[in-house]
Parts: sequence; structure tokens; C-alpha cells
Amino acid sequence: MTLTELVAMLRSTGYPVAHSHFHVDENNPPPNPPFITYTTLAEDALIADNKNYHKMIDVDIELYTDKKDLQAELSIESLLDEHELPYEASQVWIESEQLFQKTYEVRMI
Repeated sequence: MTLTELVAMLRSTGYPVAHSHFHVDENNPPPNPPFITYTTLAEDALIADNKNYHKMIDVDIELYTDKKDLQAELSIESLLDEHELPYEASQVWIESEQLFQKTYEVRMI
């Protein structure tokens, strides 16, 4: 799966999606939760015979909600399972934003 395909998959949830953060100004307010951001953390390659055979990208997918939202979590987890993208998940409460952040760590090959 490519990063473009991953972004399309995330957008299919119907939630707003942005790389890293949403650009907010007076004409463009922040989205209401739930919303998704993603960041690319690292890029590695499977190398043999002086060639890059496969590119691997580590991506964090972050789901932001104002309450514990099992349906939103299930929508992302179902898509990851459907596309056979193994993930590890963790969740924190961001006091200053009054939001839950659930992070899904995936590696795309």
C-alpha cells in the first residue's frame, strides 16, 4: 500500500483527514472531532545487491475525539484489518485540548 492509498482509505471514514495538522485561520476553522491526522515517521528500505527492493514507511495515524468514541475507533481498525495493515494502538487524554488521541502505528511495505 502506498501513502496515497492510505490517505484515501482514511478519507473513506468520512472524517476530516490532514497530514500532521490542519491549517487553521480566520477563514478556515478547525474541524470538529472526530478527525484524523497522520505523520510519516521513518522510511527504510529492503536492500540487496546494491538495490532498494522495497520501501517501508512507518506512519502514525492519530484519531482525535472529544469523548471515548468506539465507533470511530472501530471504523479505523476495520479498515486497517481489511487492508491487512497490522498496527499497534495507544491512547492518551490531552488535557489542554480536551481531546482523546488514539494513535495507530503502522508500517507500510
